[in-house]
Amino acid sequence: MNPPFNGLTALVTGGASGLGAAIADRLHDQGAAVAILDINPVPVTEGARLAGTRCNVADDDSVVAAVAHTAERFGGIDVVINSAGIGAQGSIADNSTDEWLRVYDVNVLGVVRVTRAALPHLRRSEHAAVVNIGSIAATQGLPQRAAYSAAKGAVHALTRAMACDHLADGIRVNAVAPGTADTPWVGRLLDRADDPAAERAALDARQPHGRLVTADEVAAAATYLASPEAGSTNGVCLAVDGGMDNVVARR
Repeated sequence: MNPPFNGLTALVTGGASGLGAAIADRLHDQGAAVAILDINPVPVTEGARLAGTRCNVADDDSVVAAVAHTAERFGGIDVVINSAGIGAQGSIADNSTDEWLRVYDVNVLGVVRVTRAALPHLRRSEHAAVVNIGSIAATQGLPQRAAYSAAKGAVHALTRAMACDHLADGIRVNAVAPGTADTPWVGRLLDRADDPAAERAALDARQPHGRLVTADEVAAAATYLASPEAGSTNGVCLAVDGGMDNVVARR
């Protein structure tokens, strides 16, 4: 059988590290030509079907230029993965208005900018799909994550609104909602903790299956939602969280 993304082009924001990198690798392995858009893109030398482009999703001009470059290089865009994002710690009292705006600018408006710029190309695709990266923080109250949770809640709501708005365009829009994932950002948080080992153990215990979610598990979900094989899946926020959102574990 042909790989599911054979002949398709995917654009992945935040694709130089973490979840975005895992998704980009999986798409490439499954036959897609992949454009990795990142504010700090890593050099890519694996061939013409994998390319890195600098893109700041908080800047309109940067987004428009990067999307246009991708479409020109690969002859179109079929899949958009909105993975770029930033974290934030604290309650509503701990972050300034400027920090709230920064989190929304990247995590919510970044999705808007990139998808908006790609729409003309997606409308021409027979297998158009957008996958946004949401979070368990959108559906569960987590401590010291007010701004991040609010932004990811907006991503979930935006996903459903986009899915409705672009039905007639033939563009499916879904999201993946990871639990706490084993990513460089989480690693940096653990490194700053007073007792990193104890904090890691607490995060593991918070997941019903007793461990952090892996980047590969999130990538598997994202590539499924983006695949033509998921042609009847639309407006879904797929939890990849070990059951954290839906399962009450007996301890």
